[in-house]
Amino acid sequence: MPMIKVLIADDHSVVRVGLRQILSGIRDIAVIDEAANAIEVLEKVKKNDYSVVILDIAMPGKSGLDALKEIKIERPKLPVLILSMYPEDQYAIRVLRAGAAGYMTKDSAPDELVTAVRIVAEGRKYVSPTFAEILALNLDTDREKELHELLSDREYEVLCMIASGKTLSEIAGLLFLSVKTISTYRSRILEKMHLKNNAELTSYAIQNHLIE
Repeated sequence: MPMIKVLIADDHSVVRVGLRQILSGIRDIAVIDEAANAIEVLEKVKKNDYSVVILDIAMPGKSGLDALKEIKIERPKLPVLILSMYPEDQYAIRVLRAGAAGYMTKDSAPDELVTAVRIVAEGRKYVSPTFAEILALNLDTDREKELHELLSDREYEVLCMIASGKTLSEIAGLLFLSVKTISTYRSRILEKMHLKNNAELTSYAIQNHLIE
């Protein structure tokens, strides 16, 4: 069996160390590189050959979703496994549509990570059994789209942050954008979703299980 060469991309060093430890004892998997942000990921993907990229969705500056889209342009056949702190029903459908090979939450069991890496390395998709049911429901062509599904990926990210109680300044700092830009995103979100203020936005997010 050929060795599965993995690039781990996460802005938290403790997470990278933990993932490396989980995979280090697996005979057919080798973690050969790490990246701390989206720019590093893209630079390394351009220069090196990997079997799988394990990518965090929430990174400073350019998000994991942005990085995913650029990876798929640069290396269309390279499997990208998204590992996120966000529940599957928040982001999984979006990342799969963007070209991800699989989606896992960071509280998944270590053996599930190993299984997922092997599955996506073979060119298959990985989703948990729980999310498979959610995915099946979303494939229903007669289903009317929820309002938050009309948002762009960045707008959706800002929506979740506002609903989680973060201020515009805090969001701007996390995303390395200006407060004015975040304010513009907020206005677009309210307009698209026919909402009046942050309180209505937060209520919507809670009712639709977009935040915990």
